Amino acid sequence: MPEMYFHVRWPDGQEENCYSPSLVIGDYLAPGQSYPVAEFVSRCEQALTVASERVREKYGFYCSSAMDQLGRIRERARDFESTPDGSVAVQAFKPGAR
Repeated sequence: MPEMYFHVRWPDGQEENCYSPSLVIGDYLAPGQSYPVAEFVSRCEQALTVASERVREKYGFYCSSAMDQLGRIRERARDFESTPDGSVAVQAFKPGAR
């Protein structure tokens, strides 16, 4: 499957490379756009769940890497629960090495 990395900047300025096992992430996030933290998490939940399901349809098992990534995003987002005005900037997409 074509995988995609998406580079984000959190409200505190820290940057992170995130992983999606499918290009579907592009249906939920756009490079150059910023999303309130809760919306970013929601969009990632939707996209990574769909991506994991696509892996299951093709290979017969869900993508644990997608669910691990989602867990890291949720955990990181907790740091900003008291910062309602914070947003996550999607800086770039980069296709996987395949």
